[in-house]
Amino acid sequence: MISPFTPAIGLGNCHLQTIFSRFHRPEPWIRTQCQWLDTPDGDRLALHTPAQLVDDPARPLVLILHGLEGSVESPYAQGLMHSLLALSFQVAVMHFRGCGGIPNLLPRAYHSGDSEDPRWVAMQLRNRYPSTPLMAVGYSLGGNVLLKWLGEDGEGSPLTAAVSVSAPLDLHLSSRRMNSGFSRVYQKHLLDSLRESLSRKALDPEMARQMPPLNAPHVFSNFRHFDDHFTAPLHGFSGVDDYYTRASSRPLLRKVAKPTLLIHAIDDPFVCPSAVPGPSDVSDQVTLAISQRGGHVGFISGALWKPHYWLESAIPDFLSQFR
Repeated sequence: MISPFTPAIGLGNCHLQTIFSRFHRPEPWIRTQCQWLDTPDGDRLALHTPAQLVDDPARPLVLILHGLEGSVESPYAQGLMHSLLALSFQVAVMHFRGCGGIPNLLPRAYHSGDSEDPRWVAMQLRNRYPSTPLMAVGYSLGGNVLLKWLGEDGEGSPLTAAVSVSAPLDLHLSSRRMNSGFSRVYQKHLLDSLRESLSRKALDPEMARQMPPLNAPHVFSNFRHFDDHFTAPLHGFSGVDDYYTRASSRPLLRKVAKPTLLIHAIDDPFVCPSAVPGPSDVSDQVTLAISQRGGHVGFISGALWKPHYWLESAIPDFLSQFR
């Protein structure tokens, strides 16, 4: 049973919930080793682990999928690794292509519906550690990817259990939400980060030739323009609406066939409340943990002067039921 979330005294505002950990936990504290996996299409994916993985049926392996422009150094990934390792889980953080400060080898990047890469990584892990239960946790963009992957695979999913946190379940609605009010501040921050990482990749003249031009008007003005100009054409979509429709996980939630915890806050500044699913929108394998407050990947309880990161107890509590 997952304890309900109650916001910390002094951190009831959704924006405080969203940004607090950036200042309270500014530096990563868990060291990891990086293993590069060569993909079938000639690219590479980084897999970060705090220790050497072993094939052990008593020690489930949790694959963590980060959010947009996140990495193994993101505070939420660091905190969850810390909690899971204390309970003898094994942990691996997959970097989406081009994340973590190192450009990938192909013009393509990553996107909110990019379920093929974690599916392929999971297959590699299952082949290497066949006796070890495999679980997954996805945050924000990674949460949407995870739910889409689960819905697509149904009973065939290699995962024993999964948790999604603050996923942008309907990308049409999320793009509108991010372009309104204070959410535009988060949008600008993320687009600036994308501009920096993609510009670094485009320093390679051959790579730049194959990518949509980054200096076209309005590319980084909002997510809809960016996704229409860059994400959609680079990843085989006919346009931004085609991308948002095909990459959104919400229509697939009834097809999820493995035990899954879906955590979301109604006041999430990245997601419209109307996108949050109810019991009739999900399969009987999905447990909804919907709170009125919590922000985006926040969920900090306790008090401002003594914060408790609720996700770091709720997620292990759920996964421990299936080990």
